[in-house]
Amino acid sequence: MLSTHMRILQRCGNRSLGRVGTSAFSTDAKQFPVQKQRFIPTTGTYPQGFFAGGAHCGVKKNGKLDLAVLLSDRPTTASAVFTTNQFCAAPVLFDRRVLNSARERGQRAVRAVVVNSGCANAVTGKQGLLDAESMAAAGSQLVKTFDDISTNFINNDSSVVTGDTLVMSTGVIGQSLPVDKIAKGVRDIELDIAHESWMRAAIAHMTTDTFPKLLSRTVKLAADGGKAIRMAGITKGAGMIHPNMATLLGTICTDAAITQSLLDKALAHAVARSFNAISIDGDMSTNDTIAVIANGAAAEEWLIDSELSHEYISFRDELTRFMAELASLVVRDGEGATKFITIEVAGAKSFSDAKQVASTIATSSLVKTAFYGQDANWGRILCAVGYAGIPLDTGAVDLAIHPGDGSAPLVLVKAGEPLLPIDEVRASEILAQEDLLVRVDLSLGKESARMYTCDLSHDYVSINADYRS
Repeated sequence: MLSTHMRILQRCGNRSLGRVGTSAFSTDAKQFPVQKQRFIPTTGTYPQGFFAGGAHCGVKKNGKLDLAVLLSDRPTTASAVFTTNQFCAAPVLFDRRVLNSARERGQRAVRAVVVNSGCANAVTGKQGLLDAESMAAAGSQLVKTFDDISTNFINNDSSVVTGDTLVMSTGVIGQSLPVDKIAKGVRDIELDIAHESWMRAAIAHMTTDTFPKLLSRTVKLAADGGKAIRMAGITKGAGMIHPNMATLLGTICTDAAITQSLLDKALAHAVARSFNAISIDGDMSTNDTIAVIANGAAAEEWLIDSELSHEYISFRDELTRFMAELASLVVRDGEGATKFITIEVAGAKSFSDAKQVASTIATSSLVKTAFYGQDANWGRILCAVGYAGIPLDTGAVDLAIHPGDGSAPLVLVKAGEPLLPIDEVRASEILAQEDLLVRVDLSLGKESARMYTCDLSHDYVSINADYRS
């Protein structure tokens, strides 16, 4: 019997799901800081066959949304990348097992993603893994309830399938998960296809975030402009953000049909240029997970199955752009951040060389504090380039800072020589802006890479000094 609180469907014959009842939690962007409201969408275009919802189940003591569910009306092809922190959290261990099992069986298995905020379920031992399993079991039961009442999905098996739910947790490390509250919250949650439901799911991901991070769009993959698919993504993060992992939590849903191997390759390509190309504070979290789930609802008869096809290359590149934009929202919400800084390194011999130099600049505390102080200290940037570990022709390096308003850049170094005296008035004009681009040209080759970072302020220390309270 469907929960009276969940109220998922009145009809599901096509794409729509009607929801009875309303949520007590507002999705109005005005509840978030004024300077962040421009990043919060008021409408969206969401992939077919996916439903979303957010609720308060009691993990957070302040009564805010702390539980999110994303559900597909059919099995999906799923791929994910995870933290490389050796103290990886129980949800990471569990999700790896689910995805590896699906690959071994050669099956499309994942139907739901269940996310809680407020408790990371990290460094919680054997009990933490059991709690992750219980959280997933609640998701599996929700999937079964959905199938029992939905005309979108025909299921002749009345049993609850295991291995169809991914779980993610974020929040304080070392505390036990209140799994009973989460299970009840999953059972009672309202799901819908509407923008407001996706927004509630995004809000439920938040911890120290100051605004929800949600994107959606329609893209056309075929050379003739046909074969449209949709993507929607939710992410969270404002601290403990640094590459070499998935970096934070996030799920991208798409109604594209794609093989497992190509989805894995597309995600690896995209994450290297998006979520693994951002840094806020250099700390690597225990829970970081980025997942992409593709249910094929847009074109079941059209499968992306060739790495050389125009459709695959378009999908990979569109996914990369989408994820880079989603990841940039995390940097814009960096704890205490006042600047959004793009580090672009061009003229490298390889992508990996360019990215290594860009990462070194982006993670330099001296560079980040200089930007906070609006100080055009080009010496700190060149210093970071010099210790990045890449062979250089120091007499060929160029450095310029570009303002976000598109006006003329300030060239600081040309062919390894500083252009003195620096135009301090122009430097002050540029550095007062929120968006900045630092461009370094190594003049060694044709490859380039970008990193996205922010400044390092007094507020970062204040936020993290009393995080548990």
